[in-house]
Amino acid sequence: MKSLRLTTLALLPFTCFAAKPSSGSTFEKYLTKSLAASPVKLDDTSYDELTSSPRNHSAVVLLTALEARFGCQLCRDFQPEWDLIGKSWTRGDRQGDTRVLYGTLDFVDGKGTFQKLMLQTAPVILIFPPTTGPGAKADAQPIRYDFTTGPQTAEQSYAWITRHLPDGPKPQIHRPLNYVRIVTFITMLLGFVSFFTVAAPYILPIIQNRNLWAAISLIIILLFTSGHMFNHIRKVPYVSGDGKGGITYFSGGFSSQFGLETQIVAAMCAYNTLLIQPLGPPTDGAAPGFIHYPRHTQTA
Repeated sequence: MKSLRLTTLALLPFTCFAAKPSSGSTFEKYLTKSLAASPVKLDDTSYDELTSSPRNHSAVVLLTALEARFGCQLCRDFQPEWDLIGKSWTRGDRQGDTRVLYGTLDFVDGKGTFQKLMLQTAPVILIFPPTTGPGAKADAQPIRYDFTTGPQTAEQSYAWITRHLPDGPKPQIHRPLNYVRIVTFITMLLGFVSFFTVAAPYILPIIQNRNLWAAISLIIILLFTSGHMFNHIRKVPYVSGDGKGGITYFSGGFSSQFGLETQIVAAMCAYNTLLIQPLGPPTDGAAPGFIHYPRHTQTA
């Protein structure tokens, strides 16, 4: 009987170790999972296990709500960028030298954690620094990042994460080639070249038409000389009241004007231009209504 008690007392320390695994074994466990799929998909139990103290590793966890019924469009937009961060990190640190683990906790799988943290919005990134070993911090509270500025790219989030991790080498992000975009660009380029080849005989005469370019140039000149850019920069009103219940189309002074005033001045300039055309009589086969200047002018 006495020997049985001694045996039981001797085995008690081992039962304690079996009940609560060490932080080292926790890191090895989740490192193996991250090699298979990174970031690691978490639930309430695995979240507590990964982030509990003491820990000799860093844990970066995204708390999100991906299902459509929650209406979190930002969560769905950021998820591919988050997956890219986790996969790039695992790809560059397969041996776990940085001792950093990435995980994702969806609201469906972690309602208890969301309630415990009193989270009202998503997504949220939490960084749990190590409490023992290299880079350890006395404060075990996580560092929180809220997406207050809208959607973030993987590079932007990665820069924030690396600023709060312990010093040391960190893997770089490797964004895969977007073959769909490449194929789409090549297809559009070939389509444009084919269209231009077929339509060139019809388009080039229009592009090379001098009268068309003269009309465009005249319109641009009238717009800019009448004060269009002034209106665009100063954001002037279109018209203004005269204080007597009426409308004023022209602004007094030399440093201000109205939008309608610009259009009136442009129309007057265009009208004067049209009046100049019939001044010259048609000579030497020139078209009626246009001034013709003979090549040689006789002088007395």
